[in-house]
Amino acid sequence: MGAMKYISIYENNDARDNLLLKFAKLDFNMLQKMHQRELSEFARWWKDLDFANKLSYIRNKLVECYFWILEMYFEPNYNCARTMMTKVLKMSSIIDDTYDAYGTLNELAPFTDAIQRWDISSIDSIVPYLRLAYEALLDVYSEMEQVLAKECKLDRVYYAKHEMKKLVSAYFKAAQWLNDANYIPKCEEHLENALVSCGSLMVTTSSLVGMEEFIPKQTYEWLMNDPLIVRASSIICRAMDNIIGHEAEQERGHVASIIECYMKEYGASKQEAYMTYHKEVINGWKDVNKELLRPIEVPIFVLERVLNFTRVMDMLYKEEDAYTNSKGKLKNMISLLLVESIKI
Repeated sequence: MGAMKYISIYENNDARDNLLLKFAKLDFNMLQKMHQRELSEFARWWKDLDFANKLSYIRNKLVECYFWILEMYFEPNYNCARTMMTKVLKMSSIIDDTYDAYGTLNELAPFTDAIQRWDISSIDSIVPYLRLAYEALLDVYSEMEQVLAKECKLDRVYYAKHEMKKLVSAYFKAAQWLNDANYIPKCEEHLENALVSCGSLMVTTSSLVGMEEFIPKQTYEWLMNDPLIVRASSIICRAMDNIIGHEAEQERGHVASIIECYMKEYGASKQEAYMTYHKEVINGWKDVNKELLRPIEVPIFVLERVLNFTRVMDMLYKEEDAYTNSKGKLKNMISLLLVESIKI
């Protein structure tokens, strides 16, 4: 009865909307301070690595990576998951830039092999500048293992490593295509590799590792079997990325995107290719929504990670590559979320 009494008083209070808004502002500001602390810890990790100076070719997107992961889960109880996943995403961005814009095939082949072996003894086979990235990558996952071993969740790291290895192999395949006299693969061949290299499955799988919920082995096995929602997410991500960024990529000598592959294979114009993959994006969202309406095989919080990753990609690659060119709309969003508190 006491609770009902207070609810009644609240409902009869004309200022209830202002009261609710005040609490919402307080909650937002408290969350913002917590996220600022997390970002500061992440910045210290990044400063200690000194990759901005040692690997000058990489995109120095520290805050952007954290913002990306924050959009996947912002709740206070996911602090551990955010810490792990932000480092994983940052390492995948470094590796992506290495394969995409800097490393030679002779340098990348042993680096790829070393990641498949996942053993620090393999470091001697790698050129000196890539040893930095290799050691940092292994350290990130070693930190995961130390934390999760205490919680009897060590098996989760196996799946995270498995997907990182697949991602790196996909990067290397694209590098081989570029090295092979600008080989342009068939659309189907390109798509199967691109759905891995877009990172959707790696990020989704890795994002579960630090979560507090119980996650059975069957959930990870389900992810490894290319479920419809993850495949749809990957198609959305890859299509949007290629539609926006393929021309700039071609100017700097990038492997053919799905747009170039489609144009060559079907003798289509650029606009026809755009229309085709815009439809793929629309159909992909239909599949994502359909899978969310009937969560049968895995818990809804797992599907929400896929959904949130896809939402972030939609935001970042709608009309521009906001991750690479982050001084526009993305900077404003980051500022609103992480810098500007709400006055009460």
